Amino acid sequence: MATRTWAPPTGGPYDLGRTLGVLARGPGDPAYRVDADGAVWRASRTPEGPGTLRLTARAGEVRAEAWGPGAGRLLDGLPALLGAEDDPAAFVPRHRLLHESHRRHPGLRLARTGLVLESLIPSVLEQKVTSDEAYRAWRLLLTRHGEPAPGPAPAGMSVMPSPAAWALIPSWEWHRAGVDAKRSATIVRAARAAARLEEAAAMDDARAAARLQAVPGIGPWTAAETLQRSNGSPDAVTTGDLHLPRIVGYALAGSRGADDAAMLDLLAPYAGQRHRACRFILLTGVTPPRRAPRFAVRDFSRM
Repeated sequence: MATRTWAPPTGGPYDLGRTLGVLARGPGDPAYRVDADGAVWRASRTPEGPGTLRLTARAGEVRAEAWGPGAGRLLDGLPALLGAEDDPAAFVPRHRLLHESHRRHPGLRLARTGLVLESLIPSVLEQKVTSDEAYRAWRLLLTRHGEPAPGPAPAGMSVMPSPAAWALIPSWEWHRAGVDAKRSATIVRAARAAARLEEAAAMDDARAAARLQAVPGIGPWTAAETLQRSNGSPDAVTTGDLHLPRIVGYALAGSRGADDAAMLDLLAPYAGQRHRACRFILLTGVTPPRRAPRFAVRDFSRM
């Protein structure tokens, strides 16, 4: 086991759960767990191999314990993961709802994992399906094709497959996980280009998005969802989403039918911080009244 301690440079409030919570892919994510005492466990695949992190926040600092071949890389990237490279002071709320959310969540930072594929693949799984479908697929694929998380991780935690292993998953296993051929083919293409895609973690948003979208099947929605986590981008706003434009439109303007164009107009005063503005909006829980039934979860394994 290796350890490292990090304290927020501002000395202000810090919210470990809110900062890292966006990295969890559903309540049963095999790569992410939260103990009853609030300790966060993460299982990641680094260029040096798999690693496990256990993070605990106490007395204004975060203590990290790490295991596995990737432990050194995970500890080196700990400050960035916890938001050391984020500048929350750059955000200035200009709407009463955002002002209130900002006041209620002063410890939120934007995490930067520095690992592209581990955010890209679950984002591809989430394309045009319900969250429950995507979370189930991620959970089954990691459980069946990943490997046990190193160290004393909670039972059932898994590190995602290597790029080579993703590319070798047979078609019936994708089918069993409920993943259609279009999404599985996109993931296989991304896995085969993993080295080039991982370089996007060191690029600015425009170059990084272009690098990701060079892979067929990866569009602006998937690129933004990835860069928000891998690069800690404060401005990578998600377009092409079924719900986000309506949520932003309703929260900021009382509109129930906003589209991407209307959302971007409303977010224009937050240029450079549009993703952060969306995070604060989502934390309010304010959503337009539902007028249609929820999408039914499809069982691809029975098709």
